[in-house]
Amino acid sequence: MKLRLLAVALPLLFALPLSAPAVAEDPVPSAKDYPAPPAGWTVPRTAWGDPDLRGMWPVDYLQGTPRDRAPDLGTRTEWSEEEYQARLANAEQGMTLITAQDRVGILGMGHWTERGRPLWQTSLITHPANGRVPALTEEGRRAQAGVKTSWNTEVFDTLNDFGIWDRCLTRGLPGSLMPGAYNMGIRLVQSPGLVVMAIEMVHETRFIYLDGRAAPPADVQQYLGFSRGHWEGDTLVVETTNFTPGMSNGASPNSAQMKLTERLTPTGPDQMRYEAWIEDPVMLTAPYKIDMPWRRNPNYEFYEYACHEGNVQVRGYITATSPRFAGLREELWAEQGEEPSPGSGGGGAPD
Repeated sequence: MKLRLLAVALPLLFALPLSAPAVAEDPVPSAKDYPAPPAGWTVPRTAWGDPDLRGMWPVDYLQGTPRDRAPDLGTRTEWSEEEYQARLANAEQGMTLITAQDRVGILGMGHWTERGRPLWQTSLITHPANGRVPALTEEGRRAQAGVKTSWNTEVFDTLNDFGIWDRCLTRGLPGSLMPGAYNMGIRLVQSPGLVVMAIEMVHETRFIYLDGRAAPPADVQQYLGFSRGHWEGDTLVVETTNFTPGMSNGASPNSAQMKLTERLTPTGPDQMRYEAWIEDPVMLTAPYKIDMPWRRNPNYEFYEYACHEGNVQVRGYITATSPRFAGLREELWAEQGEEPSPGSGGGGAPD
């Protein structure tokens, strides 16, 4: 069961109007992360004339860059040469774990997690200027405190004691497009009037409508929201609303008023700049921005995301820890001639 995952989410602190944010003029955090395209290169077109974004765009290689900037870096968006080389050496040492474990016949975390080299930019969040999640509102703090997951819960009594990722419901947005522990594939597919974004983890699919349709009524809500897009030159601009509250595996639980504004801009034959502004006036005191390079990898393959093998793990956590099943556990231990160990959930009576 894929509980206790290394969740990677999103942050920022920049006072902007809560209308569509102006991001077109923002410079890239570090030009060193965007190699110059070949001379004479132009953005390819589909048969119907749209910029061609199709292909595999996994974000596994972004694992080496933190979401939030280290506080001591202040507003620095780029590592120095010395700092970068030290981080690169450390990352490459960690990437040798798989080979080292193979050599001694061990299957450990080197196989379980996917690792990457660092970017030159110091954090995936670029606004606010400190590159960190903005402060939560009072409602945001209250909602955050009420979130239960397999990271902070020992006794599981109902489904509400599990997080949305524990239950394999969703990582929400923008979490689904951020580096995680594994299964970080993203596939873009296009047809006239539509861009489809398939996400490997949890196997979710976003439909981005380009036909000018209006958003549905506010009470029509989806885990990944409702996405509408348009082209600004070669840039795909996507506005997503109508989110189901509490389905963002990110900086804070989202409200129904969360809005996500994304820009996908080709910058070379197999590279693209991804920018995303996250606004949620109910949960966040200010919007924040994620800014990161995407690289196309035609050799990447989607693998099955078998989140709960056999669909038994949630039930197993409840029957193994809930006071309601104490008697059953004691019977099983008695049949096996064992005594409950401390912290095993044995003993006690149902409420």
